[in-house]
Amino acid sequence: MNDQTSEAPGMVTLAEMKEFAAFSSATQRYIRRSLDVALEREDAVKRWSRDVGEVASIRAQYRLYERLDALRELIPTSSDIDAAEPFMAPLITVSAFDLGQGRIDSFSAYRFLYERLLGADARPWLPGAFCAAATIPQLQPEQRKKLLQSITEAAATATGWSKRAPSFFPEWVEKVDAGKAN
Repeated sequence: MNDQTSEAPGMVTLAEMKEFAAFSSATQRYIRRSLDVALEREDAVKRWSRDVGEVASIRAQYRLYERLDALRELIPTSSDIDAAEPFMAPLITVSAFDLGQGRIDSFSAYRFLYERLLGADARPWLPGAFCAAATIPQLQPEQRKKLLQSITEAAATATGWSKRAPSFFPEWVEKVDAGKAN
């Protein structure tokens, strides 16, 4: 195995970690919470809820994220419009929920989360789903504007997408008391 091959996965993971670190703390928290819900890593209600509103939000997220397994199976393998409809409609619904929570504030944060929720094969469909979900009337006009302005022309008009699976899946990290770390 040559050095380039062995370094590439580590470099990709590092780039993903840097991208995640650039998100606001609220966005990072929501992504970790969402991955706990989707991947059933933890009891998300226990770990993430700070009040009754968050309990309700996480429970709603659990119900919506039940669709993710079916969505992964529906990812179109061609650009045939008939194959897109059964995938895009539920993807937009789940995406609208996540954007409506007010913690995913850019296309890059949305893409980061949804690449992990659905896998690399969903990448070509994410700009369209994001734009559709970002225009729902339930979002405040300023939030819609901010979301839509966050998608770059390159992301919206890409001619191809990487098939590389994401490698960094952020998780909760317990705080360590520096005085007791010795």
